Amino acid sequence: MTTLTTKDVPMSQAQRQWYEAACSKIDLERLKQLIFDLTAKHSPTGAEREACEFMADYLNSVGIKAHYQPITDISGNCYGRVKGSGGGPTMMLYAPIDTLLEGDPEQDLPHAGPVHRADMRPEPYIDGDLVIGLGASNPKSMVALLTEALTCVVETDVELKGDVVIATAGGGMPWIVPERNHAGISTGVNHLLSHGVTADFGVICKPWDDIYYEHPGMVWFKVTVWGNMGYAGIPRGIPGFRSSIIPAAKVILDLEEWLIEYPDKHTSDQVKPQGWISALRCGWPDKPAFPGAATEIWLDVRTSPLQKAAQVEREFDQVMNAILARHDDVEAEWETVVTCDASATDPDHWVVQSALRAWKEVHGEPYPGAPHMAGQTDAATINRTGFPLVRIGYAWLGESDMPAEFTEGLGGMGVIRVPDLEISVKEAIYTVIDSCTRTREEVGLTD
Repeated sequence: MTTLTTKDVPMSQAQRQWYEAACSKIDLERLKQLIFDLTAKHSPTGAEREACEFMADYLNSVGIKAHYQPITDISGNCYGRVKGSGGGPTMMLYAPIDTLLEGDPEQDLPHAGPVHRADMRPEPYIDGDLVIGLGASNPKSMVALLTEALTCVVETDVELKGDVVIATAGGGMPWIVPERNHAGISTGVNHLLSHGVTADFGVICKPWDDIYYEHPGMVWFKVTVWGNMGYAGIPRGIPGFRSSIIPAAKVILDLEEWLIEYPDKHTSDQVKPQGWISALRCGWPDKPAFPGAATEIWLDVRTSPLQKAAQVEREFDQVMNAILARHDDVEAEWETVVTCDASATDPDHWVVQSALRAWKEVHGEPYPGAPHMAGQTDAATINRTGFPLVRIGYAWLGESDMPAEFTEGLGGMGVIRVPDLEISVKEAIYTVIDSCTRTREEVGLTD
């Protein structure tokens, strides 16, 4: 855990009054309804149009001029803007909007679990303070809490000098959907930033009530272990026939040993990058009489800001060459299939320090420091290709508070306790007022 030094920059009396007035306008019932309504707008990766059009309409209804930005016929982004009087910074509030699962048991199961639970389905319901449904927590509550924060600022008539941009994009999940224009791995936010939406700095909302200025990246590898197509009726040892699966098992075990040691070698201030063997494929499930000639192994290897994708690729080459040297019965080839470099913002940058001040204001004590993590998000892309970014978040619903039926695995990241979001809404309000009621010079912008 890295401890961050918070630089105190006191609010003026007017800023303090705006902040307190805006916080008093937080409406948890309104927030709950927004999460419910947005969760009901199904938004699998590459098919987010309905959800983003809904958000554009909602933002306009609360006085935030907003637009739907199409990418394809079924995918797009949403962005809105609150104009300041001039002379201040432009700040972005951002969260993705696409969901982890398809919401269809035929596509999600059995890989998501043995049953298609309520938190995996895009038909939400409200149970007291809980909203339950596919993506209700991540990403729908993230979009909603930022929207509630900016709505409160607008309702308070805060005298902004700088503009506040609020945006949500599709294609943010760390996967690729070939049948939907290869959406995923920040395709939406890349489109957003290259089609007229920008800012001086920004805030991204993700799970955990922590402050991150480092943003993990990732590299995906595909390893193909070769054998011959065989026949289940042939005895072992027949010349010219060899399994690809048994040699692949050796490769998997050796790769796992490397992955166990990998995080400690590349840990940075806030990122401890992890790696997993995530998928296997061999043969035809409907023709098990014929063992396949190739077994394919996919790995997701996360990276810290200390690494570049090319460096990880070279390290992986060395690991695979060493594996082949140890096993003369293994024939394999490998390739890099995805790269997304990590990035970082200077922890002394205004937006990081403003987030730290917000955390201190709401919690009544200095921020103690963030635990190491490796969760890849749009933050790496935004920070790397756009502008300085800090990650804030909300308290993840712990197992002690989670209904028992939703405690196994990630599910659809679909259970959120709405009162738990109030702290994060206040933090977002603070950061907006702390930043956008000041001049550009006050926040360190000299242009």
